[in-house]
Parts: sequence; structure tokens; C-alpha cells
Amino acid sequence: MNGHDRLGYEQRLALELAAIGQRLVTISSEMRSASVASAATAVAEVVAPPPTPQAPVSVPLPPDPWSQQGAMPVPPPVPQQQWPQPPQQWPAPQPRESLFEKLGKDGAGSKLLAWVGGAITVLGFVLLLVLAIQRGWLGPMPRVIGGAVFSGALVGIGIWLHRNPTGRTGAFALAATGFAGLYLDVIAATSLYEYLPPPVGLVVGLGVAATGVVLALRWDSQTLAVGVVAACAICSPVLTEGFTVLLVGFLLVLKMASTPVQIQRNWPGLAIAGGFPPIIASLLTTANAIPRDYEWTVVGVAAATTVVGIVVALLTTRKRPDDIVAVALVAGSALPAMFATTLLSDPANSVLAGAGAAVLLAIWMVPDLPRSFTTAAGATGMLALFQTTVIALDGNVRTAIVLAEAVLLAFLAARLNKKSALVGSIVFGAVGFLMTVSQAVPITWLLEEPRYVIAGSGDYAAGLVTAVVLGVFAATAPWAALKMQVLREPAKHPFPWIIAGLVLLYGAAGAVLCAALLVSPDESGFLFGHSVVTVSWTVAALFLLVRGINNKALRISGLILVGAAVVKLVTFDLAALDGVARVLAFLGAGLVLLTAGTRYAKLVASAKNPDSYESKPAAPPSY
Repeated sequence: MNGHDRLGYEQRLALELAAIGQRLVTISSEMRSASVASAATAVAEVVAPPPTPQAPVSVPLPPDPWSQQGAMPVPPPVPQQQWPQPPQQWPAPQPRESLFEKLGKDGAGSKLLAWVGGAITVLGFVLLLVLAIQRGWLGPMPRVIGGAVFSGALVGIGIWLHRNPTGRTGAFALAATGFAGLYLDVIAATSLYEYLPPPVGLVVGLGVAATGVVLALRWDSQTLAVGVVAACAICSPVLTEGFTVLLVGFLLVLKMASTPVQIQRNWPGLAIAGGFPPIIASLLTTANAIPRDYEWTVVGVAAATTVVGIVVALLTTRKRPDDIVAVALVAGSALPAMFATTLLSDPANSVLAGAGAAVLLAIWMVPDLPRSFTTAAGATGMLALFQTTVIALDGNVRTAIVLAEAVLLAFLAARLNKKSALVGSIVFGAVGFLMTVSQAVPITWLLEEPRYVIAGSGDYAAGLVTAVVLGVFAATAPWAALKMQVLREPAKHPFPWIIAGLVLLYGAAGAVLCAALLVSPDESGFLFGHSVVTVSWTVAALFLLVRGINNKALRISGLILVGAAVVKLVTFDLAALDGVARVLAFLGAGLVLLTAGTRYAKLVASAKNPDSYESKPAAPPSY
């Protein structure tokens, strides 16, 4: 074999080896595809009906290396087939268990019996203490010691049972019953027998409640924690003989004991059981308190309840921004301090209400807090602000300040884009308008002559200020709503704008009449004021018509105001005014309307025909 034949042989051998390798790769791919397809078919038969058969997809392979001349013939490779994957099947959602299904489970009866037995045991312990006092059984000290020993034994048995997983249901119930008994025993030793001074009793109670809640945290049982706190809160009023300051103190102790665990764990039941009983007890204690008796003690406890509640709500919402209990807690915690103002006299009551309003409104302005939390704080703060205004001020000044607060809230709403501020502004404005119509600038001032109205110069001055502020509010509130895109343009949503326009007209008319009566508090001032009101309405209508050439809303408003001025002329001015006042009203309004009609017609014609002579600019002079 010469060199040339040897080289050709080596080339053919290399090509044959390459073809063999290609065949092995093809066979391996076919075997993997077959195994995957069989497994997928088996799964599809179990979880779903078989998928619709589809034709296999042929995948082209690289060109055959034996296409060269002189190579050994090799059969073409079988095209690789890809089978479609079965659709993924999600497990169907499990239906929620009904109450009967839960009670029918194994062990459900034991849990129910254990907790019902614990609740009855706690109630029996309280009744035993009350009966022992009424019948004189044993002495106070044996009662306290016996109750402590009995409750401690229940806690010990519960801890011993918790070591066995099968006995943990009874362990939870026994431990909750024992801690509740110990806490009630401390209350009895402090309130009924006076063995412990109130500060010492509160500290001991804090230790007992904290121990029970910490044990619940260690056992990871919200049920145990809620059982301890709820049992103590429900049974405490029996031993304190009603809603007293000491009861509120013990309930605040429960709240402070449960707060660290509530912040660490998301246990809404514990938050409710520990957060709201002090608020309710403080409100009832204030309602039962006798003024001038011990009001400062009641007010101090109410203020402490408010402070503790707001602090706990802030700490909770910092830890969990979506906690709905914190939202309810920040709104409800301000109620005790607000209600406690009924026991105080001026200016202490307004200072207390103002302090609560300042704190809540400051929370409302914090941008990092959740919107729901700040909205609740802002709503309660605005209520406290209104209470402060009503307490601190009286008469027409109160009305003017309420309307000024409405204007301020409208500006804050437009500036900070807070819808809650806009709602508060509308509420304040509505209340201020009712106060204006009924007291500050009554309708009788606009309809009756001064000889029928008993008012002084001071009332007219306050009415002037109130009417001006009312007009400013009527213009500010819809502007803020339009800027916040809450209210659409007048042409698209006319009703709110019509209401605002009527309020603005009332404020403007009241301001003009109060100014005229302030200058001349007699019939001449009344008549001159109404003349100015009629003429001013027509002037305002002319202004709206001129500005509304290309604005349908302003144009409609101007025409409505023209109609109102004409109606006032015919129905009121013609009958109420006489002499010079009637002549001035009719001449002034008529001349203004005549001028308005002539000028408005020219402007409309110019707007419709831009190429008219009046609309063309003057030609430059030619030289």
C-alpha cells in the first residue's frame, strides 16, 4: 500500500467513526424522548384527561458527512421527535370547614370542654371571693392567700401537663385560669382589702400579667395570651365594685404587659383584648364621676389612657404597617381625653382638647406612616380641633374661626393632596355655614329692616368678618377639589359649583349688608346695602359673561346670576325698598345690564367672526 492509498484509507476510517458517533447520539436522544413522553403520559392519565394528540415536530439534523464521493453508504438518521408537554394541573382549593365539621373532629370536644371549664372556674373564683366577703367566711388574709395558692397550683399543673403533647390543650386552659386567678387576687388585695397600696398593687399586677403573656409567647399560643388578658379584663370590674380609677389603672397594666408581645407577634386577638378595655373603662369612669369631686384624678387617668393608646398604636404600625387594629386604636385612644373635658372648666378643658388635637394632627402630617393610619389620626384630630374651638370660643367669633379652619384645611388638601383634609374642610364649612345662617349672619338680617332686628355694632362687625370668611371658603373648597381632580369642571359636573356659588352669593350679600349696617345701623343703611347687593350681582354677572366668551361654565354662571339679580329686583327690591334706594337699585342694575348686553353682544360677534372689522388689528401707517 503506497502512501496515497494509505492516506485515503485513514480518511475513510475517520468518516466512518464520525458517522457511528452521530448514530449513537441520535439513538440516545430518541430513548430520552421516549422515556419523557411515557412519564408525562402516565402523569396526565392520573391528574387530567389525555391531551389532544398532536403531530410530532421534525427537527432537522446537520448534513450527513457521507455525502462525499467514495464514502460508505450510511442510512439517513431518523428525525428527532418532540412531544407536547401536558398542561400543568393546579390542585383544586379546599373548601373551608364549617363549624359543625370543626366540632366533629377528633379532640375538638376536649378543647371546647377545657376552655369552657377554665372560664367557669374563673367566674366561680370571683363569685367565691364575693360570697366570702358577704358571708364573712374566714378572714381577708386567708382569702387572699388561699386564692393565690389555688391559682398558683393551676399554673403549676398546666406547666406540668405541657410537657406531654397530648395534654397541651388542658395545659393552656389551666395556665390561663391560674394567671387570671392570680391577677384577680392582686386586685382583691388592693381594692377590697387594701393590703397593698395602689402603686404596689399595680406593679404586682404588671408582674403577674407579664409572666402569663411571656409564657404564652414561649409556648407560641395566642389563645393562652388572649385568655389571660380577656379573663382579667372582664372580671376586674366585679372586684373593683364598678368602673373606678383603680380599675382603669389595672386595665392599663394589662395593656402594657401585652404590648411587647403584640409588637413582636402579629396576634390581633391579644391587641383587641388588651387595647380597648382601658378605653371603655375610662369613658364609663368619666361618665360616672361627679364634677368637683375628684375630677383631676379621673382626667389624669383618661389622659394616661390616651397617651398609652397612641404610643402603642404608633409602635405597632411601625412594626406592621398593615395592622388594622392599630388604625382603630389610634382613633379610639383620643376619646377618653376628649370626653374628660366635660369635668373641667375654662381654660383647662380647651387646653386638654387642644393638646390632643395637636398630637393627632401632627401624626396626620407624618409622610412615612401608612395612609390608613394617618387618615384615622387626622379625622380624630379634626374632631378634637372642632371641640377645642367650640369650648374656647363662643358667639360669632366661634363661627368665623370654624370657617377659617375650613379654609385652612382646603389649602392643606390642595398642597399635600390629602383627601381626608378636603373632607374635613367640607364638613367644617358645612357646619360653619349652618352656624352663620342661624347665628352670625341670620337670614332675617337680609330680609328685615334694622328696627325689627335686635343687634349691635359688635354683632354687625363679627357678621362682616364671618360673611367674608364664608365667601372665601365657598371659593377655596371647589378650587382645591378641582386641583386634586376630585371635582370636574363646572360644565361637566355643575351641581357642586352651583352650591358653592349660592354660598358665595350669601356670603357676599351678608358682607355688604353688615358693612352698610355697621356704618348706618338704621333703615337707610339697610336700603343702601340692598341696593349695592343688587348692583354688585349684576357687575359680577357682567364679569362672568365677559370671561366666559370661550368658557361655557362661566357663561352659564353669568346668565344664572343675571336671572338672580332680576328676580331680586322684582320680588324683593320693588316691595322692600322705597324712594331713592329703589331708584338706585333699578337704575344701577338696569344700566349695568344694558352695558353688559351691548358689550357682550359685540364680544360674541367678534368671537364668532374673527375677520370682522373690530377684531382686525390696525393697519400700519403708509408713507
